[in-house]
Amino acid sequence: MLLDQISGPDDLRGLDASQLDTLCEEIRTVIIDAVSAHGGHLGSNLGIVELTLAIHRVFESPRDIILWDTGHQAYVHKMVTGRVAGFDQLRKPGGMSGYPDRNESDHDWVENSHASTVLSYAHGLATARDLTDSGRRIVAVVGDGSMTGGMAFEGLNNLGHSARNVTIILNDNGRSYAPTVSRLGESLARLRINPIFVKQATRVDRLLGELPKVGKEAQRAVEAAKAAVREMWEPTPFFENLGVFYSGPFDGHDIEGLETALRNAAEIDGPVVVHVRTQKGRGYAPAENDPIKRMHDMGSVKPGTYTDAFAEALVKAGEEYPELVAITAAMPDSTGLLPFSERFPDRCFDVGIAEQHAVTAAAGMAMGGLKPVIALYATFLTRAIDQVNLDVGLHGQSVVFCLDRAGITGEDGPSHHGILDMVLLTKVPGMTVFAPSSYQDLQVMLEEALARDAGPVSIRWPKTPARSVGEAQVGSGLRARKARSGTDVCFLSVGKMLDAVEEAADALAAEGITSTVWDVRCCKPLDPEMIADAAAHPLVITAEDGIRQGGVGSAIADLISDTATHPRVKVLGVPVAYIPHGKADQILADLGLDGVGIAAATRELRS
Repeated sequence: MLLDQISGPDDLRGLDASQLDTLCEEIRTVIIDAVSAHGGHLGSNLGIVELTLAIHRVFESPRDIILWDTGHQAYVHKMVTGRVAGFDQLRKPGGMSGYPDRNESDHDWVENSHASTVLSYAHGLATARDLTDSGRRIVAVVGDGSMTGGMAFEGLNNLGHSARNVTIILNDNGRSYAPTVSRLGESLARLRINPIFVKQATRVDRLLGELPKVGKEAQRAVEAAKAAVREMWEPTPFFENLGVFYSGPFDGHDIEGLETALRNAAEIDGPVVVHVRTQKGRGYAPAENDPIKRMHDMGSVKPGTYTDAFAEALVKAGEEYPELVAITAAMPDSTGLLPFSERFPDRCFDVGIAEQHAVTAAAGMAMGGLKPVIALYATFLTRAIDQVNLDVGLHGQSVVFCLDRAGITGEDGPSHHGILDMVLLTKVPGMTVFAPSSYQDLQVMLEEALARDAGPVSIRWPKTPARSVGEAQVGSGLRARKARSGTDVCFLSVGKMLDAVEEAADALAAEGITSTVWDVRCCKPLDPEMIADAAAHPLVITAEDGIRQGGVGSAIADLISDTATHPRVKVLGVPVAYIPHGKADQILADLGLDGVGIAAATRELRS
């Protein structure tokens, strides 16, 4: 296989057109096999094969810096930088990450799974290059989805203002930034980025300006003519209004044409956007024809999961409350909003990768009399914590934050674990924080959140399947639920940790140690009856799948310390660390947050 002979980017430069075609086919086969076996991002990587080869044939990584936004489109980059063998262990514990990873290779600069950041990285790296005279070229590959995030425009604006040399490749694989490509349009695009044309145009512009009396008018006339041509065949010159040279669109599957465009772009002074049109899922019919498979590895919501419970309850709530609206940031499918959007298309809003906007817009909707529900991954809410605190919390607005993938999530690694939300949200004044332990309890909590209309509410749940319980095992209101009674130890469990806590309690019962188990349910405000009961035990152990320091357990420990009995309290949770990718259950076990670990911690504390 030709791919086996590629140990680094240098090996690409000696290949002819026929060999490159063969290599593209082999790369797509490896991607399909790896994602089918281990999960991951399919469509985006199938679509960027030719573009990645062109980038690595023109630029000299790792001396030249190549940045990916988002990093889920970097599988081909990993292959041609010597990591083909790693795809056998893609996203497995101890194996290769699904995103760029600085610990894996010198060719990887930023992990960047949280979108819209790479242009700011590029600005910072370009500044460092210019101040140290390193001479490195900087390439930022930006997906069109990332351009829906405000931070991308902040970086773009500063790049234009600084006039620093950066090649920005806009990988347009879904949203149209331009009219349909025509032969004349392609010809104009190639001409505008040709260094000889650029130099001559600059010279003519200077000479016109020097003409006596009519110089400025002549310059304006020529600029007007050029603008008219651009308006006919190119996007509105948004980029150039920011000081960023624009050219394109180019065919993202024409390696030779891409190489010419990239070489020319690298010779132009200042930041340059090279607009490239690619096809997601290219070469694999199921991914080409299925919009979900083109987008990510998400698929439909699985029955019996917490997300399924939310999707079902939200549609029901939409029937009850005509003022209810749902908002998400580019993830309507995986957060369970598709059924709601199909039933109420005018009341569901996908704002793109713009979490900050989503939160503040929700505050405005609440001020206007609506009941906004925001559905996000827990990890992505942290991008908008300022808006949660000051735009929603400070104004006491009744916005419901529904946080999927909370806690340890598994194969997507440190950027996707949702372990900060409880620490942060419990510090927002007036915020109510729920953590369900069952399918049915999540639905009860959503009903409670919508009925209260008394400030912001957060409901957080994990990616894992939800236990299904009977009516007697479902809580109500802001109260905790007592699951069992004992005298030796009191367990206070947050959310999904109830399974592990009950497993530990069963193991200890076999040894004659009796346990009280509380399902905390409402993490803020904490149930005073639960606190009083826990304080009556000699030993109290809290368990949560979020950061231990400053989390729910810490708040419980503070309240118990104020009681007269002063029992011993142990807070179990996730350490302050970047947790690598792996199976969620195994990560929790390694952290001592499974039944075995919790029982062992109890024995140690009692000894």
